[in-house]
Amino acid sequence: LRAVHCQEHATCFATTNGLRVTVEDAKCIQANAFIQAEVFQEFTVQEEAVTFRINLSVLLDCLTIFGASSVPGTSTALRMRYRGYGYPLMLFLEEGGVVTVCKINTQEPEELMDFDFCSTKVVNKIILQSEGLREAFAELDMTSEVLQITMSPDKPYFRLSTFGNAGSAHLDYPRDSDLMEAFHCNQTQTNRYKISLLKPSTKALALSCKVSIRTDAQGFLSLQYMIRNEDGQICFVEYYCCPDEDVSEVEQ
Repeated sequence: LRAVHCQEHATCFATTNGLRVTVEDAKCIQANAFIQAEVFQEFTVQEEAVTFRINLSVLLDCLTIFGASSVPGTSTALRMRYRGYGYPLMLFLEEGGVVTVCKINTQEPEELMDFDFCSTKVVNKIILQSEGLREAFAELDMTSEVLQITMSPDKPYFRLSTFGNAGSAHLDYPRDSDLMEAFHCNQTQTNRYKISLLKPSTKALALSCKVSIRTDAQGFLSLQYMIRNEDGQICFVEYYCCPDEDVSEVEQ
């Protein structure tokens, strides 16, 4: 949940498959955390789908009420309960025999953006080991207002560019790079995205082991991060971002 904590409030969806927690900013970027039902020891949803809005900052504070990191040899047990529309989200946390009960008021869910990002509309897709992207963000000039992403079946294959105070910077990844796990590019695309919108996704990047980078025909960007928790279970965090502007020519 920390990986999508870029705004105060989030919308929670619960189905028999698990939880999805969605955060939006200015209708330009959407972050989704997917927590599969298998992550829980027990997970029951009585209705087909349950939706509510909640203060994410308060939820995170409650989840870490016994401290952010557990004392060796002890673990915090969590039980969550939501009785339905208008009721608070109840958290029961137990550690070392101490039980804390938290009630968090829920709100009317807001209508969220539908980026309509289905696999059939994906034009280009790359899967990278996360360390490759972490190094890129460390090296590129973050004084730039935009990050330009070029994906192509031909050279430069995958290029990240910034245009900051110190000038232009380009970082290229060949398709046979050790960091590249999959490369499926059908056409050359160059799009720019506001760095201010992408910065929150670096939280997820820091926690992840792999990242899938996808674009559709309109240049909408999907960043899907695979995060492995302490028990080895896998969760996904996905960011959708709209392009800042179209670039007709790739800047050399």
